[in-house]
Amino acid sequence: MLVEMVIDGEDVTEGGPAGDRATELLIRVAGGDQTAFAELYDLLSGRVFALILKVAVNRAQSEEVLQEVFLEVWQSAHRFAPNKGQGRTWVLTIAHRRAVDRVRSSQSSADRDVRVGIRDLAAARDVVSDAVESKVEGERVVAALAMLPEAQQEALILAYYGGYSQSEIAALIGAPLGTVKTRMRDGMSRLRGELGVST
Repeated sequence: MLVEMVIDGEDVTEGGPAGDRATELLIRVAGGDQTAFAELYDLLSGRVFALILKVAVNRAQSEEVLQEVFLEVWQSAHRFAPNKGQGRTWVLTIAHRRAVDRVRSSQSSADRDVRVGIRDLAAARDVVSDAVESKVEGERVVAALAMLPEAQQEALILAYYGGYSQSEIAALIGAPLGTVKTRMRDGMSRLRGELGVST
C-alpha cells in the first residue's frame, strides 16, 4: 500500500518510485544532463545548505561548501548507486562530509593561531583551552558517527544534520517507522559507548 506524503512542499510517496525525485535526477545527471542538474540543485540546495550551516556555522564558508558539494555531485554522479540508497541521502552525505572537512581544516588553521596566541596571551589561556576542547569533542562525535553501521549512520545524519523527523526519514529511505526508531536508538547507544558517555 502506498502512503502519500508531502515533505517541504514535495510529494513523496512512501514505497513508490516517486519517493525520491533526487534519485531520478541523479541518474540523468550521471549522463551529463545539465537540465536535470539544475533541477536537482533547485530541489536540494536549501536542505543541503541548512545541513552545511549547522555543521560549519560560518555562513560564508557554508556557501563555499555548498558550491563544492554540487560540483562534486556533478563530477561524481556516475558513482551514485540507486540500489544502495536514495539520491537525497547520497547528496546529504556528501554535504555532511564536505562540511566536516571544512570544519577540520578551519580548526587546523585556528589551532595554529591558538598556539601562537597562547605564547602572547597567557591570561586568555582558559578561554582558548575551552574552545579547543569543544572543537576536539565535536571531532570525536564525527569520528564516532563514522564507526556506526551505515543504516544507523544514515538515520542519525538525516535526523540531526538534515532536520528530518523519524516519520520523514522512514518515508525517505523506504523503511518502516519502527525500524527507523530502532536504528536511531541503537545508533545513539553505540555513539554514547564510543564516546564513553554513561546513560
